[in-house]
Amino acid sequence: MKGGVGKTTTAVTLASGLAAAGRRVLLVDADPQGNVSHLLGVHPTTTIRELMLGERPVQDVILRDVRPQLDLIASAPSAFGLDAQLASSVQRETLLQRKLATLSGYDVVVFDTSPAMNLLAYNALLCATELVLPITMDSLAIVGARQTLDGVREIRALWPDRPLVLAAVLPTNVNPQTHATRASFAALEADAELGPALVRPGIRQCIDLVYAAAAHQTIWEYAPRSRAADDYRALLQTLQPSPSSEQVPTHGHTSQASPDL
Repeated sequence: MKGGVGKTTTAVTLASGLAAAGRRVLLVDADPQGNVSHLLGVHPTTTIRELMLGERPVQDVILRDVRPQLDLIASAPSAFGLDAQLASSVQRETLLQRKLATLSGYDVVVFDTSPAMNLLAYNALLCATELVLPITMDSLAIVGARQTLDGVREIRALWPDRPLVLAAVLPTNVNPQTHATRASFAALEADAELGPALVRPGIRQCIDLVYAAAAHQTIWEYAPRSRAADDYRALLQTLQPSPSSEQVPTHGHTSQASPDL
């Protein structure tokens, strides 16, 4: 429920990291801003809008192998109108889940969402089983995190059969030397709901994330030995420890080359 906290960067990094570790991953951009496509340097001709409106089947909107083992359902600003266009649809909050139910062959689906509880965000949350909540080290971001959890509680109440676990509260853009960061960590640790899922040290400040986005690359491709890559690697291990035969990426790779694991 707040912009600029690293939701898209985290979604893309988790998805591409899991793909590089050998899993088949579908990344779904449920944010009408469509920043996932920009970050990955792809230019979609069909998006989640056409899928949600029933204009195209799910197989036709998937961009295949935007990175090795990683497929994408992209988004675009045209999806901002979905709330109005689907206002009269029956069970519109579960539409995406029903569209994706016909898919097979994926080990993990990762959703990026917008900083608002709009229709696409509800659809993504009703598809998901685990929630990763990026949060910057300021009071407004903590307020936004608590507002997000209010929405999650509403979903749990209305659809009790659909599990949604808070898997990680992920501090981003962390500078451990500042008073604001220390105060934010203290506030998060004291929160009964956010504290148990808090990931430390989170994602430390790293200019390579900015440069990677400008180059349309993931952090694994642009700077695999950077501070940010180390922190996201630790997050991947926390969320889904790899078997002994698999590792999260330690070297960069491009879409033309096999990942160096």
